[in-house]
Amino acid sequence: MLKIPDHQVAGHQARDGKLGPLIDDSGRFYKPLQGDERGSKEVAFYTSFSSNTRIPDHIRRFFPVFHGTQLLEASDGSGLHPHLVLQDVVSGCHNPSIMDVKIGSRTWYLQASEDYIQKALKKDRETTSLSLGFRISGLQRYDSKESGFWRPEKKRVQNFTVDDTRVVLRKFVSSNSPTDSDSERDCSFASAVYGGSTGILAQLLELKAWFEDQTIFHFFSCSILMVYEKEAIVKGMSSGAKIKLIDFSHVLEGKGVIDHNFLGGLCSLIKMISEILTSPDENPSRSCLQEYEKNHSYSENGTTE
Repeated sequence: MLKIPDHQVAGHQARDGKLGPLIDDSGRFYKPLQGDERGSKEVAFYTSFSSNTRIPDHIRRFFPVFHGTQLLEASDGSGLHPHLVLQDVVSGCHNPSIMDVKIGSRTWYLQASEDYIQKALKKDRETTSLSLGFRISGLQRYDSKESGFWRPEKKRVQNFTVDDTRVVLRKFVSSNSPTDSDSERDCSFASAVYGGSTGILAQLLELKAWFEDQTIFHFFSCSILMVYEKEAIVKGMSSGAKIKLIDFSHVLEGKGVIDHNFLGGLCSLIKMISEILTSPDENPSRSCLQEYEKNHSYSENGTTE
């Protein structure tokens, strides 16, 4: 039986009669194809990527498994609609903490329509894409059974500054309650999530090494999902930290040229996470934290007030 994903933090959602992705109990994610060329481009990418023998296996694991396409009843009640059938990357996770990070200082490309370029350029300028080379598109952090998830409202996320981004990357791996504005972020889960030989930083560095050489694809407006499970850490188990690349409706042929736009944003993200691991106690300035908390208060159910 198909259902709406519980843990989608960005993108179009299948709620309130809108067209959006669905999942099943077998670990598959059904993403409706967009009606314009973006849908066909994403199918073309997955088809090419899946069959390309130049993609090493250790890199394939950073991409959702592709199971083809399928006609399904659309979530908006409009009838049958073609869907991508992909791996549900959080299937099997109970209460995953997730961050969606859109990579690249430029999410548009010359071959796109003028309308798309202007919209993308506006977002790039108004967010941290230009200044950092990436922007946070959405996130949730599991707090506790009582308070559930901390999920900043979409508008709040869109207004994140560079300082906000530093705070949130620390907050994402802290044990402090997200509603506690009196204490600094303790980053107590940073080593378990970001660090170690199998942590998120190690995975990002592995991905970076590939992007330093690969000239097959150029990825525009693509995101990296960072996922872990707090409850596993508390129980002394592995955090299950992993990264997955998603959203490939704006992928172009690399034509023998390195994707410097994606690589630059990836390096910037790596640098910021490395700084957290190197100096977990060096929180952003107290005034920065206080200003952030003042403008980002959250109710107990995890939504923004």
